[in-house]
Amino acid sequence: MKKFLLGLFVVAISFSTTAQKKPKASQYSKIIQTVGITDVTVEFSRPLMKGRTIFGELVPFGKVWRTGANENTKITFSKDVTFSGKSLKAGTYALYTIPNKESWDVIFYSDATNWGNPKEWDESKVALKVSAKVDSIPMKIETFTISFDDLTMTSGVLGLMWENTYVGAKFEVKN
Repeated sequence: MKKFLLGLFVVAISFSTTAQKKPKASQYSKIIQTVGITDVTVEFSRPLMKGRTIFGELVPFGKVWRTGANENTKITFSKDVTFSGKSLKAGTYALYTIPNKESWDVIFYSDATNWGNPKEWDESKVALKVSAKVDSIPMKIETFTISFDDLTMTSGVLGLMWENTYVGAKFEVKN
C-alpha cells in the first residue's frame, strides 16, 4: 500500500511540475512615464482585434467602455494634473471612455476597484470627464495600445490606439 501511495504521489508531482501557465487572451501591460516631476502609471489589459470591427460594433458608440479588457484600466498620477484646463487630483483612477465617431469622452472614475464597468454607474465618482478628438490612422493596430505621446517638460498626451483609431487627451503638470 505504501508503494502504491508513493507511486501515486510521484505521478501527481510530475503532472503538477509540467503544467504550464496559459497566456491570457488579453495580455496585461503596465507603463510608467515621468512628465516633469510627475509620475504617471497605467495598468491595463490589451485585447486583440482578431478580424473584428472594433468601434461601433464590438465597442458600441455612445456607451461607457472600460477602455481595455478584463478588470478596468487604472491610471495613477503622483501629483495633480490638468486636462483641458480642468484639475485632476493626484491619485489612482479607473479609466473609462465613451467612444463616438468624431470624439470620445475620457473619464477618470474615482473607484478603481471594479472588474470592467461598474454594475451601477455613479456620476458622483466621476473625478473628471474631458472630450478628445478622434483621428483616423492609416494602418490597423491589432492590439489595443495606451501610450504617452508629444512629451514636454510640462505636458504629454495620453494616447489610445486600436483598429485604425487614435484618441489623444493632452494633460499638463506643474514643476
